[in-house]
Amino acid sequence: MRIARHADNPIVVPGVYEWRKVTVFNPAVIIDNGKFYMIERTAGSLTPCKNYLGLLESEDGVHFTHVQDEPIVTPDMLGFPYGSVQDPRIVKIEDTFYLNYALRPCAMNYYPTGAGVPARSIPTYPDGWGEKEEHWLTRSSILTSKNLVDWEFLTDTTPLDINDRDNILFPEKINGKFVLLRRPEEYVGEAYGTETAAMWITYSDDLIHWEEPKLLAKAENLTWESRKIGGSTPPVRTDRGWLVLYHAVDENVVYRVGAMLLDLENPEKVIARTKNFIMEPETYYEKFGFQIPNVIFPTGNVVKDGLLYIYYGVADTAIALATVPLDELVDYILNEPQ
Repeated sequence: MRIARHADNPIVVPGVYEWRKVTVFNPAVIIDNGKFYMIERTAGSLTPCKNYLGLLESEDGVHFTHVQDEPIVTPDMLGFPYGSVQDPRIVKIEDTFYLNYALRPCAMNYYPTGAGVPARSIPTYPDGWGEKEEHWLTRSSILTSKNLVDWEFLTDTTPLDINDRDNILFPEKINGKFVLLRRPEEYVGEAYGTETAAMWITYSDDLIHWEEPKLLAKAENLTWESRKIGGSTPPVRTDRGWLVLYHAVDENVVYRVGAMLLDLENPEKVIARTKNFIMEPETYYEKFGFQIPNVIFPTGNVVKDGLLYIYYGVADTAIALATVPLDELVDYILNEPQ
């Protein structure tokens, strides 16, 4: 499967404003009224790595400019002045934009490989922030908006006493219910049917009250999925199923991308899933960065004129774009050479 990286990659890089001068990555992207909109995850420092969300727009999906010079969502707005808001995913249902995001009450300093760790990488917070274990748990929630600039808190989508991220809404109701992907890190062990963090699915009538999640997919290909898997981009409806891109991490903390198709009427049924990854770090901007080397992490995808635009963070440092004809990718998932 050949997925084409854009010649201008990385298409969005740090700089310009203080709140994004160090890094930008893991964006949400949507097309509305013919225009591409990107919500970027940014940071103005690494210690602590306090993250914000900024809004950009584009006519062609490649060349983006900021809609405003201030972030649209900050941890302070959400009641956590020493926190970090991360990894947005966006869908529009009827006339409302829904933004999934993850939030840590304390901004992280994240160096899983142990390489490139700066001196004094653990900050001191005032007023007891960061002293309790729950200050470091990742909660997942939903914001809503009518205009992509002004956002209101709607609900937490997962319990606050566990780490849960990669919460992603489907872009439409299925059988009258909202559908959500999750990745609860504590749901591991014999009782949960998986030995590593995995992808789960759940349903709601009102976006507030969610059913008990069901295990959707777990690591199967241990050469590249051994550490964990999780949802990446919002599902895309095709005539042969919901296309879902997911990320996987191996024992060397290399992030790769797989793909699956879910049944249109029963999305907890996996129709097909790639045995091999469809993307892995290849270029310099995917292999080297500020915090985590060897990372490609898609969080946004849109379809225009039959072409799937995949927006992904690279090494937690910048944002890149890859494209593939949608029908070709679906055919590949269904008929992957073994």
